[in-house]
Amino acid sequence: MDNPFLHTLMMAMVPVVELRAAIPLGLALGLEPAACYVAAVIGNCIPIPFIILLIEHVFALVRRISARFGALVDKLERRAAEKSDVVQKYALWGLVILVAIPLPGTGAWTGSLVAALMNIPLRKSGPACVLGVIIAGIIVMAVSTGVIAVFN
Repeated sequence: MDNPFLHTLMMAMVPVVELRAAIPLGLALGLEPAACYVAAVIGNCIPIPFIILLIEHVFALVRRISARFGALVDKLERRAAEKSDVVQKYALWGLVILVAIPLPGTGAWTGSLVAALMNIPLRKSGPACVLGVIIAGIIVMAVSTGVIAVFN
């Protein structure tokens, strides 16, 4: 499979790295910046509704299956709870900010997890997460193409 658009889209779906790695990857694979941005944003947005709607059920299943992985789930929930302060303080704009800042421990996966654990309905949290992804994509693309020089 030699499809840079698809590689970029799939990389953006991966937790932790998300579009922060997908955009540089897409550019390195020769994608035009606009196509790279679209692939990364789409890929990063695909998991959002699944996480918001299903993560609590997945976590409950994992806890029933394995105590070891249940401990990992507990850790993930604690870390998400720590990130929820900004969402509690600024409501949905806090969720946008949490997703938009392209730093470790932020992003669509974390924002969606926080939204699910805070019981924010998909109809409200989904658009907030998508807006955050769009903003994060703009920031990462600007840094990756040299529009914003980080290390000058």
